[in-house]
Amino acid sequence: MNIYVGNLSYSTNEDDISALFSKIGEVDSVRIITDRDTGRSKGFGFVEMANSDQAKAAIDKLNETELDGRNLTVNEAKPKNNDRGNSRY
Repeated sequence: MNIYVGNLSYSTNEDDISALFSKIGEVDSVRIITDRDTGRSKGFGFVEMANSDQAKAAIDKLNETELDGRNLTVNEAKPKNNDRGNSRY
């Protein structure tokens, strides 16, 4: 299951997130989204967990918890929507 993790501190790294989620279950991957020009974190990322029960437990336990001085937003990731309202006629 793919999990969205938002409101990340710019100093939080993928190892920090992996360590936090690993307390609840097996983490397959962690990816923090960065600005392509500056390389700076955009303040959100994704955690992939193979076991959906562990993923749901992680969402329940970690949403609104503090990491690096910020209250995290943790929920199931929504599929990427490629329609950005830029349709031209």
